[in-house]
Amino acid sequence: MSAFSADPTGADLPQPARPYTVMSSAAEISHEIERRRSRFRALIRRVEHDAEAQSWVEQLRRAHPDARHHCSAWVIGPDRRIQRSHDDGEPSGTAGAPILAALQKTEMPGGEADLSDVVAVVLRWFGGTLLGPGGLVSAYSDAVTGALNLAREQGQLRSRTSMRVFDVQAPIVEAGRWENELRAAGVVVTATQYSTDGALAQIRLSVPDTEAQTQELHRRVAALSAGTAIPRPAGQSWVDR
Repeated sequence: MSAFSADPTGADLPQPARPYTVMSSAAEISHEIERRRSRFRALIRRVEHDAEAQSWVEQLRRAHPDARHHCSAWVIGPDRRIQRSHDDGEPSGTAGAPILAALQKTEMPGGEADLSDVVAVVLRWFGGTLLGPGGLVSAYSDAVTGALNLAREQGQLRSRTSMRVFDVQAPIVEAGRWENELRAAGVVVTATQYSTDGALAQIRLSVPDTEAQTQELHRRVAALSAGTAIPRPAGQSWVDR
């Protein structure tokens, strides 16, 4: 195993990424409203990429061919950079845009409108009465907002947090003690690998993506190793908390 060369201050790491809100991975929430005999059923779930969102829209289209419209929108990524909306035959701007706005602007449990990695599909069964642009915008928005509120009530929302990942090299006779003490201090220990000669162990650790947590990890490792070991940056990961 190679020696570490990381800056103990963490200066070579990228800027911290902000936590954001996601749905739990197993959740699929449905909420239905009625406006002038038209039924609007909103379904929301978690997705990781465009293709997954589009695939679910198509699944719902096949499952509910009797619905006249299958309108949708999704927001994906820690920075919410990927945003799509589709009117599916409704007048332009009356369906996809209000669905997307509901995903963008609904306040989450942490007090911010920061939901991402989510797709919403609203199925509409026409009731025979035209609603007009304003009525459509209101119905599509209210259906999705109701589904998001239901997800909150059911405890299906999570904070997705960026974690900094580090590798620490330890004498094999000390590895178990180091792991236990780091876990007790709240550090996430994800894996341990051993050198072929049986003398060293490489411990993979994760801490929240902040300078304070990084500095505290360096302090703890220095104390455990009498200053002989330094955590080496090994990337970044996202975890639901």
